Amino acid sequence: MTDPVLRVENLSKLFGGLAAVNNVSLELHLGQVHAVIGPNGAGKSTLTNLISGELMPTSGSIRYLAHGEGEFELAGLSSDRISRLGIGRSFQKTNIFLPFTAFENCRLAAQSRLQRAWRIFRGASRYADVNVIAEQSLQAAGLSERGEVVAAMLSHGEQRQLEIAMCLATQPRILLMDEPLAGMGPQESLRIVALIRQLAAEHAILLIEHDMDAVFAVAHCLTVMVNGEVIESGTPQAVRASAQVQQAYLGDAHGDTHG
Repeated sequence: MTDPVLRVENLSKLFGGLAAVNNVSLELHLGQVHAVIGPNGAGKSTLTNLISGELMPTSGSIRYLAHGEGEFELAGLSSDRISRLGIGRSFQKTNIFLPFTAFENCRLAAQSRLQRAWRIFRGASRYADVNVIAEQSLQAAGLSERGEVVAAMLSHGEQRQLEIAMCLATQPRILLMDEPLAGMGPQESLRIVALIRQLAAEHAILLIEHDMDAVFAVAHCLTVMVNGEVIESGTPQAVRASAQVQQAYLGDAHGDTHG
């Protein structure tokens, strides 16, 4: 196993007297998908929001280990700063610019990451390096033939792919993916599962997902949360065999005892 690129240690988030996330620890590694599963209200999305900077932790540490560039404590940093360090995020609800083409969406995302003085009277299309990044991101997300299509005209699955492409245009090392299969039919789900597997070759991925077939198809490691706490963490085989997990969440469908 490679060294971790992100280490979460004893992370907690309190809302009044409620612990939405309680003393959670996990690691992300390049080349691996780490899935976080659990019932609704388990704290999965809150955990993602803490890592991405959308929420401030009550306590705990989120360390980004940018090998060769140093180590960064993310707890307390803004979401923009965390994104610029190399952590990309997709959301439960698709977050794209519907009136723009798929290519224009990716170009906007790429522009946000390049450190330069943008000339107000110069068209964005004249920046060749930005265009290349946008095109590469569309290709990586499987949308190279759909670049000139207005985002509003894309299918639901393609819009999810576009959000992933926009994330890739920011050139992250870590991808935080919050329910990327939500609302998809079987064929679209298979396409996104294949995309996640492909992206894992060069990224560390934190995957929040309710589709257990998809999770067990792509995850290298699983963390199971219930009521804000981790009840099990390990390989898919170990989690599948855990009596505690079967009782609390998976049920018989994914347990070894019943096939």
